[in-house]
Amino acid sequence: MTPAEPSLAAPLPVGRASQSSAPTLRTAPQSAAAVRDPQEVRVIGPQERTSLFALIHELVTHRELIHQLAARDIRIRYKQAMMGFAWSILMPLLIVGAGTLVRVVVVAMTGVALDRTEIGAVVLKSFPWAFFAGAIGFGVGSITANLPLVTKIYFPRSVLPIAVVVSNLFDLAVGFVTILLVLPFLGAKLSFALLWVPLMVVLLVVLAAGLCTVLACANLFFRDVKYITQVLLTFGIFFTPVLFNNVQFGPRGAKLLMLNPLAPVFEGLRLSVMQGHNLLATHSQLMRGVTVVDWQPWYLLYAAVWAFGSLALGLLLIQRTQDLFAEYA
Repeated sequence: MTPAEPSLAAPLPVGRASQSSAPTLRTAPQSAAAVRDPQEVRVIGPQERTSLFALIHELVTHRELIHQLAARDIRIRYKQAMMGFAWSILMPLLIVGAGTLVRVVVVAMTGVALDRTEIGAVVLKSFPWAFFAGAIGFGVGSITANLPLVTKIYFPRSVLPIAVVVSNLFDLAVGFVTILLVLPFLGAKLSFALLWVPLMVVLLVVLAAGLCTVLACANLFFRDVKYITQVLLTFGIFFTPVLFNNVQFGPRGAKLLMLNPLAPVFEGLRLSVMQGHNLLATHSQLMRGVTVVDWQPWYLLYAAVWAFGSLALGLLLIQRTQDLFAEYA
């Protein structure tokens, strides 16, 4: 007969030998910032919560998610729209019409001839403004609109507003095709200054992404941020050189207008495309007998600081506060 196996329910004998023979299992303490997705390999430790490079690396890792969210937003926006993709050029055309009407009224009051390059400048700047207004308008509510997704699985929350900006890039791309077809008839100059256009577009996109992340995070804790943003976008076009140029406000007014972080982007586009001006050089224009400096090279640095500074602030702000998102859902 084989001896009976000891029962697992039987108490172990108490003694020094039994205590030493039974190994003690200890569970490793988990970090508060551990990744909640079991399939995610990389774990962000508390030391990396303030690392901007780690946050950017995490966004690059989730680039496929950004692509899928952006594609979803584009499908929802145009799925059952009667005009389809024509909506992407309707708003810029309305801005062009409003700007042209303003220029006609000004010409009628001052008696100065209307130059076609002025209409070309309005056309050129209306599409970037429509992109910026659309990205901010939709991006400010991107986190609150996806709270069921935010409270169930882990992913970088900054993916949501950035995906909105990427989806609006589709409209900007359609707009640039329209610009290429129209601007040659409105006085655009073919020169090496056109190489500045990609840089201006990058600054515009980064600034939109930065402001979207900041406003989306703020809107989660203070829901009236969305309404304040809509008001600012409605009247912001009158404080941004879209329907007009900064030179029309005189020497002091032109400098004050360029404090708007969007102003260097729009004026840089106008000068490089319509005037063929190198943005590394100062540009001035004679306006009603007064010389007005409408561009200085340090405007580029000013716009870059605003763009990348706001993006860094938005990424760090969301990373620091994302553990509280579920409480405000």
